[in-house]
Amino acid sequence: MFSYKYPRPALTVDCVVFGFDEGELKVLSIERGLEPFKGRWALPGGFVRVDETLDEAARRELEEEAGLKNVFLEQLYTFGEVERDPRERVVSVAHYALVKLSEHEAKAATDAANARWFAVSNVPKLAFDHGKILATALARLKAKVRYQPIGFELLPPKFTLSHLQHLYEAILETKLDKRNFRKKC
Repeated sequence: MFSYKYPRPALTVDCVVFGFDEGELKVLSIERGLEPFKGRWALPGGFVRVDETLDEAARRELEEEAGLKNVFLEQLYTFGEVERDPRERVVSVAHYALVKLSEHEAKAATDAANARWFAVSNVPKLAFDHGKILATALARLKAKVRYQPIGFELLPPKFTLSHLQHLYEAILETKLDKRNFRKKC
């Protein structure tokens, strides 16, 4: 039987879930029900099982911790700071998800004590390095919305051009000229 000579780090997934409501870009956070950081807000996520892919793990964690299914999900970045988790050496593959808030109520499940949507401008201090993960996801969303129509994942099936413009303004954190915006649409 073959055994590895070197110790291996644990592998997790963390998910930044964005939604758009009432003119604000929001992010889903869960209140941790377990140590470490019990009672603190964090991103949904958890350990990858040996028999699942990273995408499967991210989707499972979103369903288990927040009741979310069938969402737009994309791999974001790998975070591997040596002491990012006080329990052990953990590497996390972060993902971001885009959801229509009208279709996804925040609800805590499994080891989450609570789940809540926060305005991106008003997110509490997050556990682990989740603040850094959120900042990376925001930067990706801002860049990607300029060249790919992913913003539609955040809107209801029927929406106005004004609603679309408000979404882009919320993501980009800037006012857009109405005439120029409509020319590009």
